[in-house]
Amino acid sequence: MSERLLEVIRTQTEIAKLGLDLGHVMDLVAQRAQLLTGAGGAVVELAEGEDMVYRATSGMAAPHLGFRLRRGNSLSGLCIREGHPLYCEDSEIDPRVDLPGCRQIGLRSMIVVPLRHHDAVIGVLKVLSNTPAAFDETDLHILGLMSDLIAAAMFHASKYETSELFHQATHDALTGLPNRALFFERLHLCLAHAQRNSNRFGLLNLDMDGLKPINDRLGHRAGDAAIREIAQRIRQVTRGSDTVARLGGDEFGVILCYVDDHEGALAHAQRLAEQICQPFEFEQEIIALDASIGVAVFPEDGQEIDALLDQADQSMYATKRSKQRPSPR
Repeated sequence: MSERLLEVIRTQTEIAKLGLDLGHVMDLVAQRAQLLTGAGGAVVELAEGEDMVYRATSGMAAPHLGFRLRRGNSLSGLCIREGHPLYCEDSEIDPRVDLPGCRQIGLRSMIVVPLRHHDAVIGVLKVLSNTPAAFDETDLHILGLMSDLIAAAMFHASKYETSELFHQATHDALTGLPNRALFFERLHLCLAHAQRNSNRFGLLNLDMDGLKPINDRLGHRAGDAAIREIAQRIRQVTRGSDTVARLGGDEFGVILCYVDDHEGALAHAQRLAEQICQPFEFEQEIIALDASIGVAVFPEDGQEIDALLDQADQSMYATKRSKQRPSPR
């Protein structure tokens, strides 16, 4: 137990270094909660309207980032209403749970603890296992400590307005773009809409080229400025109905909510590439910017999110490799 308490303290130190980047705080706590309890996965869910939304995930829950379940018939919603920790030993026989949702995730047992912001419970921290009765009182205590870390980060990130808190939980602190969690939520929604209406949509994966040399030569302030500049350029070219997100580090994602065909998505990627590679000046230094862009289109390149993401990744890496080949003499 003492080693686990030390790990909680180390996590608190790391959270302090993240500052007001609430999205990354939630990611970190989900990862550490899974590690410290020996769980199969962990989730930070926020209550939004009548739904609970997976805003940070790890382990077995990682593929379900952005997943929504109804508050009214879930253990998470009950935790929101009652305001105290809840333990499900076996989802197959517990009437409080959303059984179809549990089966979709693959969980059999879980602990759910409330996340408080001021006087309101606005979400939950949850650890999951694919076996029944996987947790004990020590795990419950550790999870309570981890939820307190998120609550403290929430308080400092947004001392007054809950609406501002939700914005910070779903947007990247450096660029102001939607973060990975909000990107995946919108991707799930876009896929469901396209399946219902037999529409096409496009998915772009952008990986910034040359960030490390910028950081090494000019420092991380210049690197951050370059990331912000690329984010702004992507926004300028992309339609307001589409989603542009910073997925982490130097990686961005774009959901083109409607495209006519694969050629239309490729044309959009080409316009982005032309916009991004324009010169950029930072503190009287001219910095070269570029990005490798991968393209996938539903349904031709995949009918599920994982397949579309894999195709966009492969396409992006192919673009990056083509830039590294020596030019023919």
